[in-house]
Amino acid sequence: MNRQPRIFVAGHRGMVGSALVREFEAHGYPDLVTRGHDALDLTDQRAVRAFFAAEHIDIVLLAAARVGGILANSMCPATFIYENLAIETNVIDAAYRAGVTRLVFFGSSCIYPKHCAQPIRESELLSGPLEPTNEPYAIAKIAGLKLCEAYNRQYGTRYIALMPTNLYGPNDNYDLSGSHVLPALIRKAYEAVVSDAATLTVWGTGEPRREFLHVDDLASATRFVVEHDLLDGVYNVGIGADLTIRELAQCVATVAGFRGELVFDRSKPDGTPRKLLDVSRLAGLGWHAKIGLSEGIRSTYAQYAARPRVPDAASHG
Repeated sequence: MNRQPRIFVAGHRGMVGSALVREFEAHGYPDLVTRGHDALDLTDQRAVRAFFAAEHIDIVLLAAARVGGILANSMCPATFIYENLAIETNVIDAAYRAGVTRLVFFGSSCIYPKHCAQPIRESELLSGPLEPTNEPYAIAKIAGLKLCEAYNRQYGTRYIALMPTNLYGPNDNYDLSGSHVLPALIRKAYEAVVSDAATLTVWGTGEPRREFLHVDDLASATRFVVEHDLLDGVYNVGIGADLTIRELAQCVATVAGFRGELVFDRSKPDGTPRKLLDVSRLAGLGWHAKIGLSEGIRSTYAQYAARPRVPDAASHG
């Protein structure tokens, strides 16, 4: 393929978007186009159409999204479904109108039913009820991948969807009101060590099982699908192994040097009992994750511990 396509990374300031910029710049793609929320509001249809008409984009990496954990999803369901639907519909439609034939849409493993066969194959989509705590977000993401499918079928575009498992890594959101479980644990462990606390509280029972993927591996998978010219479809992206939240918390505590007691707050929701993705479809094409969980947690914790301390702020990926 052309080694210098003009690539729009939507959401470049977020965890996924910034990883995409690092990955593509490091592998010889100099023409990356980015716009912050202050310069381009992706929920504004007119602004998005004007941007695409002016910029002559070849490939879109649609990583922009409103994201958050169980608490944020529970408190702001309308925000999560509206903003994600608006971003997806505006960007996908404007890309098509501007003649962009290649796009990568990023979904989430939460699109799959709460109770389905493990590991979860792409074919499990829409086979049962969703997890209630993040249903609005999941519905928006399902709509985005179905929009890609519909445009491919009607207009001949080549828009594909990547469904990553739980992500972590540089530029994650550590605000406890909106973060996911791993960054929340990293922050709690850091603060427990600094304050010499005797306990560290973990939401739920600790029994649910989760799979975690370093965001740099997702960026690698994205470059893989772009360079291998995959035409359409949905692809799970993960490592193919999981662990309990209790085991995860113990791992983070060990990395942080926390020697106190882990306390599990059973009054808080567990969410989906298990989410392990079947990653055989992408693996069959030759892509595999390279960053092990222990290695990834160590590097991510070190980055968090070294960063300047700033007040919590809302995240708009």
